[in-house]
Amino acid sequence: MRILLVEDERHLAEAISQILKKQNYTVDMAHDGVTGLDNALSDIYDLMILDIMLPEMNGLDVLKAMRSENIETPVLMLTAKGEIADRVKGLDSGADDYLSKPFATEELLARIRALSRRKGEIVSSEAMCFGNIVLNTETLLLGTDRKEIKLTLRESELLAFLMLRKGLIASKELIIEKLWGYDSEAEHNNVEVYISFLRKKLHYLDAHVVITTTRGVGYALEVKKTCSEN
Repeated sequence: MRILLVEDERHLAEAISQILKKQNYTVDMAHDGVTGLDNALSDIYDLMILDIMLPEMNGLDVLKAMRSENIETPVLMLTAKGEIADRVKGLDSGADDYLSKPFATEELLARIRALSRRKGEIVSSEAMCFGNIVLNTETLLLGTDRKEIKLTLRESELLAFLMLRKGLIASKELIIEKLWGYDSEAEHNNVEVYISFLRKKLHYLDAHVVITTTRGVGYALEVKKTCSEN
């Protein structure tokens, strides 16, 4: 799951980022409201952690601008303001949850898991299924009822993304934005390499699932057709 963290206190932002990365989340950071909004409008994030008191553009205005552009990314407001009036403003502006500083790490992670479940996104502690394969995004284990193999974090993220799309084609550009970030220096070759790795591991598992290529368009995850279906 890719999270956008918009927090101007750089030491706190780095600390939160490290906590999330240890839970196998991918984290992009922004330290002002304008940059945060620019990132959010890319619509590549599964969840956003947004501070209210930000330079250049405050968090409430960022949130209103996002929602006006139909960006439905779940937003957890993170701020030192704990008064009821401030919470109401945040929720009325389109926030999905509210957490005041200081906070316990366990509560932050619990709220992230709750928002993920609410929006039907990836939850790191849950298994994902497609055809006869099961992917555990927490342990990075991919298996069938007969075999199991360990994936790298990037392989797991890519496979989970394709599984969530349920057979829809994903372009290399979309995959790069989703997995590496819209301002990443990753190239098409990076995607091709990880697609190749995943195909080899699916073959090893004798999976009834394949990654198909539509030339010039992108990749999709599909269940193999049996002879009786042809």
